[in-house]
Amino acid sequence: MNSHHAFSPRWSTASIPDAPDTSPMELSSLSGHFDVCQGSRGRWFSVQCLAEAAHGFVAPRFVTSLVTVMVVVGIASLAL
Repeated sequence: MNSHHAFSPRWSTASIPDAPDTSPMELSSLSGHFDVCQGSRGRWFSVQCLAEAAHGFVAPRFVTSLVTVMVVVGIASLAL
């Protein structure tokens, strides 16, 4: 037994019903933002990414990382 609904589902969006496309002003602003982002990628960008990744790994495990560093320093001082 198939029943067909007379009404199709209506989706509510945040855009104005008559203008869901991007405007030239929005595209210009987005282009300016991309230019600023590309300009921020200097010669130290990869080092900054590596530092952020290391921070993201170490920060939640601060005590464990601190103990590990202390053990490595202790072993290195005994070896010398």
